[in-house]
Amino acid sequence: MIWRILIIAAVVLFVILWVRAVVDVFRRGDLSSGGKAAWAIGMLVLPFLGLLVYTMLRPADSQIAERRRG
Repeated sequence: MIWRILIIAAVVLFVILWVRAVVDVFRRGDLSSGGKAAWAIGMLVLPFLGLLVYTMLRPADSQIAERRRG
C-alpha cells in the first residue's frame, strides 16, 4: 500500500514539473520559435530526459532578464 502511494506521488510530482517546464519554454522570450518547438518536441518524445536536460541547461531568471536589457 505504501509503495503505491509513493509511486503515485512521484508520478504526480513528475507531471507537475513537466507541465511547468513546457509552459516555461513557451513563455520564454529569449528562445526563437524553432528553439521552443525543439524543446517541446524533445520533452514530448523523451519526457524524463528532456525535463532533466532542460532544467540543467535553462539559464537563471536573472540571466534572461539581463539578455532582454542588453
